[in-house]
Order: sequence, then structure tokens, then C-alpha cells
Amino acid sequence: MRIGFDHDKYTRMQSERILERIGEFGGKLYLELGGKLFDDFHASRVLPGFKPDSKISMLLRMKDKCELIIAISANDIEKSKVRGDLGITYDADVLRLIDAFRGIGMLVTGVVMTRFSGQQSAAAFQKRLEGLGVRVWRHYPIEGYPYDVEKIVSPEGFGKNEYVETTRPLVLVTAPGPGSGKMAVCLSQLYQENQRGVQAGYAKFETFPIWNLPLKHPVNMAYEAATADIADVNMIDPFHLEAYGVTTVNYNRDIEIFPVLSALFVKIMGHSPYRSPTDMGVNMVGFCITDDDACREASAQEIIRRYYNARCGILQGTSAPAEAEKLRLLMRQMNLSDDLRPVIGAARKRDEETGAPVMAIALGDGRIITGKTSPLLGPSAAALLNAVKVLAGIPKEVHLISPEVIRPIQELKCTYLGNHNPRLHSDEVLLALSISAANDPNAAKAMVALPRLKDTEAHSTVILPHIDDDIYRRLGIRVTQDPQYQVKKLYHG
Repeated sequence: MRIGFDHDKYTRMQSERILERIGEFGGKLYLELGGKLFDDFHASRVLPGFKPDSKISMLLRMKDKCELIIAISANDIEKSKVRGDLGITYDADVLRLIDAFRGIGMLVTGVVMTRFSGQQSAAAFQKRLEGLGVRVWRHYPIEGYPYDVEKIVSPEGFGKNEYVETTRPLVLVTAPGPGSGKMAVCLSQLYQENQRGVQAGYAKFETFPIWNLPLKHPVNMAYEAATADIADVNMIDPFHLEAYGVTTVNYNRDIEIFPVLSALFVKIMGHSPYRSPTDMGVNMVGFCITDDDACREASAQEIIRRYYNARCGILQGTSAPAEAEKLRLLMRQMNLSDDLRPVIGAARKRDEETGAPVMAIALGDGRIITGKTSPLLGPSAAALLNAVKVLAGIPKEVHLISPEVIRPIQELKCTYLGNHNPRLHSDEVLLALSISAANDPNAAKAMVALPRLKDTEAHSTVILPHIDDDIYRRLGIRVTQDPQYQVKKLYHG
């Protein structure tokens, strides 16, 4: 994989910029964190060299100066809203985030429950958190928010919210996902601090879109692809252009809300510290790109992957047709096609030859390895074994797992566990491989080669079972799938 981003430069520049912004506000800053802090795989895919935990590495440089507040909407708790990438509810993700932050030595002040209006599930979650020793504060719905500035910035608006006592100069406000009320928490705290005579400021830390890249740069277009489900659109920031004569990029929601936000600042602080949405940001990512072509190529691949994921999502009930249509238009705007992803054509060609589903994996050197459906193995499991053979230099005819080992597993699945499909899935074949590695040097070599599959590309000619999809994701293999099931039925477990 070509590296296009300088991780070390980023962690240094980003932490320095945030510390500068703290000084600009007299020593106290509420920083709204957009996107993902942990496991930012989108950023690592479109900016090769950006590590999934780059933001955490940056924050650890100043962890003694910061503390965290996690915001979650009471409505999202009530609806059991789920994070699509992790498959867990927002309230469960709050617990995960607290553990993760504490695990790296960062101070978690507590949880702010936004839009609380007596929801039973939210009240139960608060009780659970407090039973675990986590402090919880309630923020309430404000009639007319965010447009009724007079009502919002008053004792009946932000003044009704419970004040979060903080002790450090940098207060990071994060959340399980969008719509959790992070900005409202920051503004409420600014109001409360101001009422107590404490100088404090607000800034926003969001990686995408990258403000100092062109509007139609593939990295920024990949952000549009990532947010196709919520209809975010990149735009030239008109306020920044008017104020400074400089063209920068932001997204529609921040631009639309800026006049209101500016009015709220004036009401709270007596003036607005910012002349544009771009001014509010502290993002240094654009200054750390070292190979623009590598990032353009990676972003084009990401858009194609998003398109295929959305098409599969229509069949799976997780995506709307409008999302796939927007992604198709993005691909057309950028002249992207399947030809840019050779693994797709290789998988389909092998599928036509065998008349059964196929998985193809493109290794880092460009070689494409396929795995076909057989009586013993599913195509994703076969492709994994074939790929690690190549990486480990093991001859094709060598069996890494003896059929005598596979058959008892099939018997367990079908005879004792009631499974109708005897073929081994990816997780089962990896377990069998690990057992074989105890006595077989070739299997042991294949196990050692598994990490080299990270950042490879793959394509399946059918929608993968969940377990196979999950194993490929854990191995760091980037998969696309044709939007069709292997069998025609309504339920696909």
C-alpha cells in the first residue's frame, strides 16, 4: 500500500493547534469531536498512513490537560439506536467508549443525557451508569432550538440544564454517533461558564471534509460517499470566502447553521469569535498529506466500495435506494468504474467458469487469488487458504487442513448443531488451520502470513454470510460484494 499521509507530523501539528486555540480563549476550551476517535477506518482507508487511532495518539500528547464528556440522546436510548459499523446500541457504545478512554489513561468526567424528557429507557440507563460509578447530567429539550436565540440563551433554555463541573483546560465532547447533541452540550456549558464568570470558548474538531483541499478532491468526495445516508453535501464556505477572500470547504449542515450559531455566541459571550464555519475548526489533516496521488486512488476505491455496500444494503434492509443512487452519481461525476477494481472482474470471471460463487483477493503486489465453492469449503474460506499459501510460499497442491480434520467439523455442524450448510465458513477454517499448525509446519507458516492480508482488496460474487464478512473485516481485508444472494429465499441468517 502506498503511504500518502504522515501520521507523526499530524499528531504533532494537531495537538499544537488545539493548544493554541485554548490560549485564544483564555485557557478553557470545549472541543466538539466529530467523527470517530477510535477505529477511524474511513480516514485510514482514504488517507493511507493515517492510523485508525491517529486521533487518540494526538490527544494522548496532551492527556493531562484534557477530560472527556460523552453525550447521548435520550431519544436514541429509547429507540435502541444502533451503530451500523459495530452493530451495538448507542447506550452500549457509551460503556465501550468509557472503558476505551479509561484504558489509555484519559479522564472521563461523565455522561450528558441530552433531550431528556422522562424517557423510561433513558432513566434506567442513567441509573445503571450511576450504579457503575459514572456521573450523569441531564440536558432538556428547548422549545425553538436552535433558532429561538432569546429563549435558548436564558434561564428557561440552557439555564435549565444541569451544569457539568470540569477542572481541566480542554474539555472534549464526544458521542456514539451523529445527532447526539454534542454542539448543544458545548454551548450549554459556555452559557453556564459565562454565568459563573469563567472564560471559555468553543471549537470543532472534525476530519472531513478537509477544508484546505479542493471541493471535488476525491478525499472530500469520499466523505460525501460515507455520509450518503444522511445526505451531507460538501460546499464552498461562503462566509469564509466573503470574510477572507479564501476558498475553503465545509459541509451543508455547518454552513446552514452558522448564522444561528454566530447569534448564539453573541448572546452568550457578547461577540462571535468566528467569521465562518471554517474558522471554528482546528483540523490539520490537509497539511499532512505527503502523496496526493495515493490518497486520490485510495479515495476512489472507497467510493466504489461504498457504492457496492449500499446496493447490498438495499437487499439486506439497511440502505435506502436513494443512497445507492447518490453513490452511483458520485461515481459518474468522478468517472469511476469496476475497471479500477480488478478484483471484481477476476471474481466474476471465475464464477462464470465454475458456475458457483467465488471470492477473489488482490494481494499487495497485484496478484489476484480466487477461492471457489466446494463440498468442503465456502468461497471466502477457500480464498483465505489460497491467499495465505501464496504469501507463505506454500505449493498450491499442499493441503493446509486435512479433509479428515474438516469432516468431523462438518458432522458437528450438521448432525449435532442442526446446520444445513456443511461447508466451512472463514472462522471455522481459521480455527481448523490453527489446530493444524500445532503439528504441521506448512499450516504454521500460513498462520504467520495472515497479518499480511491487511489492507488487501477482495470481491465476492454473492452477499457474504455475516460471519465471513466479519472475519474479513477483522483481518483488515476490504471487501465488495455483488448485490445478490447465493440462494433465493427471504431469510438469510
